[in-house]
Amino acid sequence: MRAVLDYCTGGTERQVAAGMHLVIEGGTSSGRLYVLMSGKLEVLKGDMVVATIAEPGAVLGEMSVLLGLPHTATVRACSDTVIYEFEDAASFLKQEPEVALLLARMLAQRLNVANTYLADLKRQYAGHGTHLAMVGEVLQSMINLPPLEVSPGSDRQSDPRM
Repeated sequence: MRAVLDYCTGGTERQVAAGMHLVIEGGTSSGRLYVLMSGKLEVLKGDMVVATIAEPGAVLGEMSVLLGLPHTATVRACSDTVIYEFEDAASFLKQEPEVALLLARMLAQRLNVANTYLADLKRQYAGHGTHLAMVGEVLQSMINLPPLEVSPGSDRQSDPRM
């Protein structure tokens, strides 16, 4: 995602001190998109660290922006960090379709990894009758999930399909 750094104009450079939260899981979407310039961030689901991000150009907040939903994870600075913030991410992505395409590729890559992992679990636990046998249902529901209707600025309830 280093290519995103070429598009970091028109936003605001911010310093984030170690230990500070950039976004909070479940928090209302701010419509902001963040790009890591330097430092180290960790992504938490609940109290569990699920990822550490240190690569300049990494994008954060994209799921909340694109889906118009509350933040899906907490992002906390592990060290003093510099980020670039786009306050109106939707406008930024419309003005910079190359960044939107980079984000689409990144999200498609994540989905591919998740699908591959789930397919492997399905193969390993097929016929075992354990709770992991339901992975096939999860994969099928991901394929058949209809798109959300997006109404920018509207208040949304949790998606009952999840």
